[in-house]
Amino acid sequence: MFTGIVQTTVKVAWVEHAPRLTRYALEVPRQYLEDLVPGASISVHGVCQTVVSIQGNQVSFDAMEETLKRTTIATLKQHQLVNFERAAKIGDEIGGHLLSGHIMGQAIISNIIAPTPEQRVLSIACSPAWMKYILGKGFIAINGASLTVGDTDVRGSFTVHLIPETLRITTFGQATEGESVNIEIDSQTQGIVDTVERVLATKNL
Repeated sequence: MFTGIVQTTVKVAWVEHAPRLTRYALEVPRQYLEDLVPGASISVHGVCQTVVSIQGNQVSFDAMEETLKRTTIATLKQHQLVNFERAAKIGDEIGGHLLSGHIMGQAIISNIIAPTPEQRVLSIACSPAWMKYILGKGFIAINGASLTVGDTDVRGSFTVHLIPETLRITTFGQATEGESVNIEIDSQTQGIVDTVERVLATKNL
């Protein structure tokens, strides 16, 4: 599990794309390597990835077909920066909201507004089918960052407001319109909505 509080951004050291498989490594700062072992889970741009090997400061991963279909891992490039978070430990403070790293799919940054030089408002275009789970003032994870939903449109869009610290610690400070992002909806919201729908469907039988 993850908290959605991105710890830092790291650079893609190398990447090898093949049919149905992508292998890549991240250049991880020393302070985040402590006690890290193969088999550990890392949130890479919000995607739960299993450490395959560690060589110096390079931590490598394998991404299979299902991950490549749903996430931006399929388009990783050498030297690209990605959001990085190690798995939460028992007793850690949950500053964001609990995340599994299981991505629902990709969305698009459709518009970026800068009310001040240190703030950003991102409009995100997504599947209209997701909007029953995306509620104003609710939680959403974008590229692994726990964020609060702003305005919503049932036709398939919502906004998030980014503070200076979020822009500093994540890749959102360099985000561009048209960029694809990984989306994980709040699992509790999804569970409640799906349960209510099943109950109503049963009553209508």
